[in-house]
Amino acid sequence: MKRLYERICAAEAIVAAALLVLMVALIFLGGVMRMLGHPINWSGDAATCFFAWACFLCADIAWRNNSLMSVEVLTSRLSLQAQTALRMLNYALIAIFLIYLITYGFYLSWISRIRSFQGIPSISYSWVTLSLPVGATLLLITTALKVRAELRGEHEESHAVDVL
Repeated sequence: MKRLYERICAAEAIVAAALLVLMVALIFLGGVMRMLGHPINWSGDAATCFFAWACFLCADIAWRNNSLMSVEVLTSRLSLQAQTALRMLNYALIAIFLIYLITYGFYLSWISRIRSFQGIPSISYSWVTLSLPVGATLLLITTALKVRAELRGEHEESHAVDVL
């Protein structure tokens, strides 16, 4: 199971990087083609779709690597037990929010399946809205693994910069 998760994480990083590169390339190509008098009208729309997916995938990568911003000015002065309790409370709040996003994200994807993406009849808007529940599911898995590590006493230090 661990090997499967590692492969998913590696694939997630490759897909996120590819989406970011494609997004930038499409925006650049769209601008160049517009300047040459042959605009590619769908380039901005496709880049928007890639951006939605890349945001959630990159958020999971950052969460997994403890690279999200955190302010530890107050919590670093607490006892280890209090720090652990606050982290667990934080994980619980994050998990509740992610479950909400998954539930209503899939609902949103379902009700938007008939709507075409930016007027392109062959592409459903659900491809864009699916980024929300899929990304939230990946984030929930990462959160569950962080809770498991915390319960096992394997807490990883964050990469936050202490400002005081």
